[in-house]
Amino acid sequence: MLIDIGQTIKFMPLLLSGAIKILREDEQGDELILYFIEQGDTCAMTITCCVGNTKSEIRAVAETETKLIMIPVEKMSEWMSKYKSWQNFILQSYHERLMEMLETIDNIAFLKMDERLLKYLRDKAKVNHNERIQTTHKEIANDLHTSRVVISRLLKALEKDSKIELQRNCIKIIDL
Repeated sequence: MLIDIGQTIKFMPLLLSGAIKILREDEQGDELILYFIEQGDTCAMTITCCVGNTKSEIRAVAETETKLIMIPVEKMSEWMSKYKSWQNFILQSYHERLMEMLETIDNIAFLKMDERLLKYLRDKAKVNHNERIQTTHKEIANDLHTSRVVISRLLKALEKDSKIELQRNCIKIIDL
């Protein structure tokens, strides 16, 4: 875990390699994945916390082994006014994460759970640069805010449709 909910943000992470998933937690402690951060990205929610000097509303968890540069909050403001390229990077990063969050909202509102699951698996495979995902049905259920039983049933259906291949604690995405 890189950032937790309620934590004061003193540094903005800039991801050099690896992948990080950004999660939101409800009042019961259940999580929902918002988006993934990949190489060269930063987190919009972290930017907001840095600029607004507020506590984190998200949890950032390394999906794979990662390398980060941690930019001190004080430098962010200084660089925003001093370097146009930094300002453009921050604004573009913020825009991209906002679009990903809108896509997440659209998925929840408009896609059936089997479509959400397949999209999640494809996205996870892409950020991990691997068609094989090392995970459990329970972990997927937690990320998608549903039950393990539902995920297991839907994974079996996706396997029957030849979109994935189930293995022990591993899922191979056939239809990337």
